[in-house]
Parts: sequence; structure tokens; C-alpha cells
Amino acid sequence: MHIVIPDDYQNVIRSLDCFATLADHQVSLYHDAVDDVQVLAERFADADALVLTRERTRVGEALLACLPNLKLISQTGKVSSHLDVEACTRHGVAVMEGRGSPIAPAELTWALIINARRQLFPAMQAMYAGQWQTNLGQRLAGQTLGIWGYGKIGQRLARYAQAFEMPVLVWGSESSRQAAVAHGHQAASSREAFFAEADVLTLHLRLAQSTRHLVTAADLALMKPGALLVNTSRAELIAPGALLASLNKGRPGFAALDVFEQEPLLDANHPLLRHPGVLCTPHLGYVERDGYELYFGDAFANVRAFFAGENCVLANPQVVSKR
Repeated sequence: MHIVIPDDYQNVIRSLDCFATLADHQVSLYHDAVDDVQVLAERFADADALVLTRERTRVGEALLACLPNLKLISQTGKVSSHLDVEACTRHGVAVMEGRGSPIAPAELTWALIINARRQLFPAMQAMYAGQWQTNLGQRLAGQTLGIWGYGKIGQRLARYAQAFEMPVLVWGSESSRQAAVAHGHQAASSREAFFAEADVLTLHLRLAQSTRHLVTAADLALMKPGALLVNTSRAELIAPGALLASLNKGRPGFAALDVFEQEPLLDANHPLLRHPGVLCTPHLGYVERDGYELYFGDAFANVRAFFAGENCVLANPQVVSKR
């Protein structure tokens, strides 16, 4: 089989232990970010299977129409809006999903919280420039951590917060708030109270039609001037332009971001990258070696199972497969 893997940004997939499981197949890897349908169609022209790294490559009707040989898309993690599953079904392309893990995203979120609160990045920049102790950060102990979305990642962050002596305030579904209370945390009395009372507020919601642009400028305006908003989930959870406008108005005073509306973000003059109150990382939430072994190990196992004729769980079971 010919397996194509786009968007291997760091050129590391061949170094993974799980890559050896594809030894009997032809594998083509690409390391740049491309969104041009014609270029992608040329690269994928004779692929039997695509292995997609999360949401880095968009696959829709126009691209699928150019790929009559394609039989399978094996998705690392879960399918999201980047992949038109209905179009895949119409073109006879099976779709398989993998698992996710809360560990790396939670750790990255906590690293951003510590870095942003202690103002480590500007302090380190100054030190490398020959200066000493140029700013003053804040400790976490005693600050209230607000968590919107009390799933696997949110619950892990709540445990981190306990170790750092931070009270935890949760907002989300009724079941999320009940679970938080059962775990000894506080559920916010209202959405307004959640935004107003949190010193550090972190978003952990899945992006869906119901959550797209869920956080509004009115929500952000309720935050404390010294509060920190953290988003390692999806940029589209926040209304377009609302965060930057709110930061410029001083509520919240700070943000730490791992996700952006356009990725990869390569414009060094982007206003979020230039803002003195914003700490940015290049969507690293799931990007670490153990996580990659999990994500790609699942994706490669799905490829092998599909072409071996095994009974596979498909995201589009109604597809008339070309296998």
C-alpha cells in the first residue's frame, strides 16, 4: 500500500518506534504546511491511505474528487471539522479514528499558566540580552483557577491546582458542575460569576457548532484586570477578534495561547505575538514523543487492520469501501 503522511512539521515521524510497523508499505512524508487543493491532489494522487495529523490538513469535496485511488483516511485522534466525513462516504473513502490523551495537553496548559503568571519569558529574554531581574511575576497559591469544561483535561488541571494551593471554580454543563462539587471544588453560581471571580481562567471544551464563538467580548469584559485567560483547546471557542480587543481594553490583562484561528501562524508581526500581555506557543498541546507514539501508533494500526481485511470500526460505517 502507498501511505501518505502530510504535515510532519518537525520531520520526526520516521523516528517514532511505531513507524517500524509500516515497514512493508511505501510511505511518503511531507514536512510543510500546504492548503492548496491542487498541490495536495498531486501529492496524494496515488495514495491508498492518508494518515492525518489532527486537523492540520483539510480534506473536503474538492480534494476527494481528485483522489479516485484513495481508500482510507486514518485520523490521529478524533475527526473534527477539517474532514468532510459525508464527502468521504460519497467517494467511497473509509475513515478511522484514534484515541486521545489528556496528559500532554494538561501539562502544556499548566506550563503556560506558570510561565505567564511568573512572567518567565520576558525575564529570560532580558537575561539572554545581558540584563538581570527586569520584571516581577506572581505566585499561583491563593489564586482561583477557573476551568470551563470539567472533562479529563479539566479534572487533571484541578488536581494540579490543589497541589499548588489554588481554589478551583468550575463552569460548564450541569453534570460537569456536579462532578466538580463531588471532587471538593466549587461550581460557579453563574456564567457571569465564573468570568468575574477567576484569577486564571482556562478553556477545555470540544469545538462543535454549539461551542463555536461561545466566549464573547461581554464575557471577557467581566474578567479582572489582572486575570489570565488560557486557551489550549481551540481558538474558535472565542468570538473572532474578541480576545485581542478585550486585552487592549485591559480585561483580562493577560492571555496564554496555544491555538490560533489560522495555523500555522507564521506572521511574526501578528498582533497576538506582539502584545506584551500575551504568551504564545505553536499548538504544542499534544505534540510530545509519548503522545505521538500513542496517536500514530493507533493510526498505523488502523491502516494495517483495514488493508488486512479485518472488521474495523469506521467513523462512516455506511461507506461502500473500495478496499
